[in-house]
Amino acid sequence: MTANSTQNSNDALPNILSSAVDTSSERFQANAAAMRALLAAFEAEQAIIRQGGGAKAIEAQHQKKRLTARERLDLLLDPGSEFHELSIYAAHGMYADYGGAPSAGTVTGVGRVAGRLAMIIANDATVKAGAFFPMTAKKVIRAQHIAMENHLPTLYLVDSSGIFLPLQEDVFPDQDDFGRVFRNNAVMSAKGIPQMTAIMGMCVAGGAYLPVMTDHVLMTEGSGLFLAGPALVQAAIGQKVSAEELGGAVMHAEISGTVDFKEPNDHLCIARLRSLVSRLGHRPGAPFDRAPYDAVKDAPKYAAEELRGILNLDLAKAAASGYDMHAVLARIVDGSRFDEYKPNYGQTLLCGYARIGGFAVGIVANQKTHQMQTSETGEKHMEFGGVIYPESADKAARFIMDCNQNLIPLIFLHDVNGFMVGRDAEWSGIIRSGAKMVSAVSNSVVPKISVVIGGSFGAGNYAMCGKAYDPRFIFAWPTAKYAVMSGASAANTLVEVRIKQLERGGHKLSDAEKKELFDSTKATYDEQTDPRYAAARLWVDAIIDPAKTRDVLIMALEAASLNPDVPHFHPGILQT
Repeated sequence: MTANSTQNSNDALPNILSSAVDTSSERFQANAAAMRALLAAFEAEQAIIRQGGGAKAIEAQHQKKRLTARERLDLLLDPGSEFHELSIYAAHGMYADYGGAPSAGTVTGVGRVAGRLAMIIANDATVKAGAFFPMTAKKVIRAQHIAMENHLPTLYLVDSSGIFLPLQEDVFPDQDDFGRVFRNNAVMSAKGIPQMTAIMGMCVAGGAYLPVMTDHVLMTEGSGLFLAGPALVQAAIGQKVSAEELGGAVMHAEISGTVDFKEPNDHLCIARLRSLVSRLGHRPGAPFDRAPYDAVKDAPKYAAEELRGILNLDLAKAAASGYDMHAVLARIVDGSRFDEYKPNYGQTLLCGYARIGGFAVGIVANQKTHQMQTSETGEKHMEFGGVIYPESADKAARFIMDCNQNLIPLIFLHDVNGFMVGRDAEWSGIIRSGAKMVSAVSNSVVPKISVVIGGSFGAGNYAMCGKAYDPRFIFAWPTAKYAVMSGASAANTLVEVRIKQLERGGHKLSDAEKKELFDSTKATYDEQTDPRYAAARLWVDAIIDPAKTRDVLIMALEAASLNPDVPHFHPGILQT
């Protein structure tokens, strides 16, 4: 057989996904309308967050002849390119006693600068003078961690007054607090990951170490870089000195030699930064396969916008009606081509090979339709969609190990209720099979990227590569729910326990009191399962429009391809 005939044979493989979704149906249209309304509400909320400290604070920044963080980003990023903002909801609903900290007073994300994909970390001086709240430090550290894992050049736009002193005990001392930022600077430098800093405002106290630990330091006139400001210097040693004499751009450019480039203003400073980035060398890429890719020819056979109508926003109704995860895959993978692994076995988990943006990937996804399964004794029984059974866990563990053996990055699509419970499940070794899958995910060495589509509950979150299992990126649809169990299940359990406690004390609740207790408990739990609650605490990197799923996965895979280092895969001991 010739090479051409082999290619033709491959082209004829029956691996193109079909989709039975009726986009004209009442159900689809209702789902899509509800999703559009939810996305509009999210966008309105994010528009307010992007205002940072508000109009007055923005005007104050302009009066200092300085741009805001987002105005600086507009100049830094390549024209027409997309900025994939991360953690915009960081600190959402937190620090109310201090007036809040929109987006934790900093902007982070991945974008193109002079053609290069880069991580950008920019202080927002309109939010408490760019001070570091506890979540600010954690947000910066998460951005650095993503940069380290993917070898992304990292650009810091510094304009910060340092630690937010009223909360210093929660910012300063721990492993994932402020000091970790500078430790990461040193580690990234040792790994050869380019870092550059542009100081365009204040850079004081411990924060002054950040720019000096990067490869290049740029500084605008009128900015300040010092370990202690004039007031603290006078209080500490009685010396009176102006901010400019103590740590201005002229002093650092001409006397201390600390800065490499002194620039007159933000615009020219950012132009210089772009020039420096354009001259960075190109290191060898990762060993993952990427086929020649054409954004038009290799697009999925179905429109990405249709992803907005597949899932019911009410997850209880979505679970009852189910949806075929193949329909989601058909709108994400190149050419809607998917080589499914063991398609007739362990069907509540889909595993298979595809390409996204030309990159070869392995996909592990929860199937939400109920599946008929035949037992070893020949008996047929129904398995619930979104639940991981022993055979599906065994299949996924084997598939994950295969992807590691063959250097194929992994994509996890979550809509999982958890592992099956009950006598039959326990007798069939669900714990053993689940441990096998969790172990395979834990020891995986290829890049892992997670997208939480619907529920991500209990140990199912772990097995599907939740935040604790080191995904390079973790995204969530607005329909995502994070918790040990759903709000209704948790409320039922907690209320039952509370009723028994009260009854032991001699107090019997009426039906109305039981309902009130259930409703209040469920409301609290539902609030905590909201994706914004998760995003505020950095459990997810971004809440995305379902129609953008393919785009963010391509960005994440491009970022992952910059890191050539893939450790040897050691699967460890597996229960058999």
